Amino acid sequence: MTTVLAFHAHPDDEVLLTGGTLARAAAEGNRVVIVVATDGLMDAAPAGETPRLAELRAAAAALGVQRVVHPGYADSGHGAILYPYPPDRARFVRADTEEATMPRDGVARLVKLVRLLRIPLRFDPDAVRTCYTPRAAVTHTVDVRRFAARKQAALAAHRSQVSGTGRLAAVMRVPVRLPVPVFGRLLGREWFVEARAATSYDAVAGLFRPTS
Repeated sequence: MTTVLAFHAHPDDEVLLTGGTLARAAAEGNRVVIVVATDGLMDAAPAGETPRLAELRAAAAALGVQRVVHPGYADSGHGAILYPYPPDRARFVRADTEEATMPRDGVARLVKLVRLLRIPLRFDPDAVRTCYTPRAAVTHTVDVRRFAARKQAALAAHRSQVSGTGRLAAVMRVPVRLPVPVFGRLLGREWFVEARAATSYDAVAGLFRPTS
């Protein structure tokens, strides 16, 4: 058994970006741990576990994840504004982070689809040209269509984001309501960039395969 450790910034990122891969790793007998840096809140956290962290744990259970860790950062906010710290914790934007590993052309297609469906989304299409990762840099594409039902159930567990009034709520509701086979066609592949060429994934043979 190998431990697979996934790092993410916000609750629900673990589903959208790596949910199928984590479900597959767990199904193949690996111990899967998710570390999510922020609790998704901009202001002071309420006593006890926040709703979004509770949703994260429910989503993790749907994926078969054994452990969830939250280092205690607050949400950083959206856009170029650096908001002041809330009274009880630091914002993740000031922590050391690495770039995302999602191909930018896939994000561009998603933004176009959202606009065609007339779903309101405050997102600058031009930003996609410099955000995320160029496809040429992607080293691994993981087919997770077999785990589409688990990934969709995990996404639905983030109820505040799916049923709420946030800026992405309308977008989040669309994949949750799709038939599982359609969901799998749209969100059935996940992408990764190998940090070092010498890194070996033999311990999880068959999970990561080079892109063609």
